[in-house]
Amino acid sequence: MDNLELIRQSVREFAEAEIRPKFMEWDETQHFPKDLMHKLGNQGFLGVLVPNEYQGSGLGYQEYITIIEEIAKVCGSIGLSVAAHNSLCTGHILNFGNEVQKKKYLPKLATGEWIGAWGLTEANTGSDAIRMKCVAQQDGEYWIINGSKSWITHGISGNVAVVIVRTGDLLDSHGMTAFIVERDTPGFSGGKKENKLGMRSSETAELIFDNCRIHQSQILGKVGDGFPQAMKILDGGRISIAALSLGIAKGAYECSVKYSKEREQFGHPIAEFQAISFKLADMATKIEAAEALTRKAGFMKDMGLKMTKESAMAKYYASEICVQAANESVQIHGGYGYTKDYPAEKFYRDSKLCTIGEGTSEIQKLVISREISRNN
Repeated sequence: MDNLELIRQSVREFAEAEIRPKFMEWDETQHFPKDLMHKLGNQGFLGVLVPNEYQGSGLGYQEYITIIEEIAKVCGSIGLSVAAHNSLCTGHILNFGNEVQKKKYLPKLATGEWIGAWGLTEANTGSDAIRMKCVAQQDGEYWIINGSKSWITHGISGNVAVVIVRTGDLLDSHGMTAFIVERDTPGFSGGKKENKLGMRSSETAELIFDNCRIHQSQILGKVGDGFPQAMKILDGGRISIAALSLGIAKGAYECSVKYSKEREQFGHPIAEFQAISFKLADMATKIEAAEALTRKAGFMKDMGLKMTKESAMAKYYASEICVQAANESVQIHGGYGYTKDYPAEKFYRDSKLCTIGEGTSEIQKLVISREISRNN
């Protein structure tokens, strides 16, 4: 058995033992299982791409895709939290932090001792991040941050956050800076927790800054580098969401195959009827195509190649296929698919976030079309 399959088996066993027994309870109560995140860290699933020297797993994107996919096949919410922790907060410090910052934060994040958050989005600036209103003003060696960030994974429970705030002129792409902010910093707090359609056990909340003083040593890179850094982080983040989409789609597909073989109508398993078998054929084919796009983007990322177009393609296609597969899964389950007795309805609710988070499908098409125009 090769390394990738060993990792797949390890994640699958963990998900079956630690996630499946409680995932519906967490979903119903919107409970974010912090204790589970620490267990995930102990398994090496929260520092997948972090080098061994910082207590990470030192793996690449193929392994990372596999880990996210296997978790999401059981619960999209937990898959989302693992993806956001790895690729956003941890990824930003790994890619743009200096050696002091890496040594201080990466071991805590990679082992799950600390949970990470990442803040770019605001209430009125989603895709239009360049108009952000959360600002930092310099005061000697310190910067004073005021404003808020919205839709932040682990906004309340995160021990540390990487936030991109405006330090220059409005609409200036070099007028934003990334700061590392620890949870106990005065003036920094979590705000409203969102009551969501799906991904309900992955915490989504506001970050609030009220005269929050941050020392200049907490800046990632240079003043003004925040927005270009964020765009590079989102390139990798799109692979995360593609992998998340892939896992949810596979989960929806697999429960549909199982149900259609067991459910009988007119004296036959419904899998024998063309109407159902063709749905399964479409789901299987599109999932294979989504995986090929996702793995290609991951390969290019591992090779250090520019993959803005490829990651956007993977995220766009995989997320749309995820929604289609989840929709068909409910249809195949019929009335039972509309109940919480079967997993189809949760895959359906969780799937939609994949076409919205880390850039909507419309934004992905914008990124893809721009890349095509630049290169042709």
